[in-house]
Amino acid sequence: MANTATANPAATALATVGTVFWCIQLIPQIYHNWKRKDCTGVPPHMMFLWVISGIPFAIFFLILNTNIILQVQPHLFTFFCGVGFVQSCYYPPVKMNKWKIFMITMAIILVDIGSEIGFVLWLRPLYAQGIKWPAMIFGILASVLLAIGLLPPYFELAKRQGEVVGINFVFLTLDSLGAYFSIASVCVGEMDILSIILYAVIAVLELGIFLSHIIWLCRFKWFGNGEKKQLEESSSGMWEDSSSGKITGEDGDSTSTINEKQTKLPTTEATFEVLSDDLEDVEIEEATYNKSISAIFVDPVSKNIPPV
Repeated sequence: MANTATANPAATALATVGTVFWCIQLIPQIYHNWKRKDCTGVPPHMMFLWVISGIPFAIFFLILNTNIILQVQPHLFTFFCGVGFVQSCYYPPVKMNKWKIFMITMAIILVDIGSEIGFVLWLRPLYAQGIKWPAMIFGILASVLLAIGLLPPYFELAKRQGEVVGINFVFLTLDSLGAYFSIASVCVGEMDILSIILYAVIAVLELGIFLSHIIWLCRFKWFGNGEKKQLEESSSGMWEDSSSGKITGEDGDSTSTINEKQTKLPTTEATFEVLSDDLEDVEIEEATYNKSISAIFVDPVSKNIPPV
């Protein structure tokens, strides 16, 4: 990764724009989560990995002693990722205990503060002496964690045949723009192939999320009427069931055996076989729903069907 403090003005401007996008990217997602009070489709693992990636990012830029914008950006990024992580744990479908969320959050904060103070005081003098590889390790680690954090959403896409649920597209657009401007800043400044690859991985993974939802829209909303109908038929398969049950009266004397075979609504038919010692005690109320019901009353002694 290039030190943008010594790069040319064009590279600095592009890097600054990309940094600004990465500072505010999560605000739309946080608002989206808060408004819905639900984080379905927003994996906590994604937010956690991004929170963790902010720690080596902050260490990297502090060691390089870059301009103040680049030093503030990873801290803002970590803060907003932390808010998103708390939301993804607190809101459904996770609904984690508040104390557990509090303890995890405090542990992350303590690790962040301790790591930044310890590594920056140790490695900044080494970087000033020209020993740059320790700082590069933190930069690479941060970028890899950021990229890996974009993998959990793909598992959510697989559950819903490619539909994007829960992830705000404004957030995704701002994040993608941050990657594109960062790539441009490296290209016009000091050519750093490693930085370009890492930024490109992020951009490609986010582009894949966009394409997945577009393909889902084409299949099930815009053009894929056949596949949409097939999906609805598979969902309605739950109504097809075969069941049997046994009901015993409160006095224990009257026992009814029910055999029911269900087919697709609305042409459901049900057959009930009632066994009772005293047929006079059996009362049948008229069905109030549009199903065809037939009942056969059998004398448990003679096994004959009494006249109605």
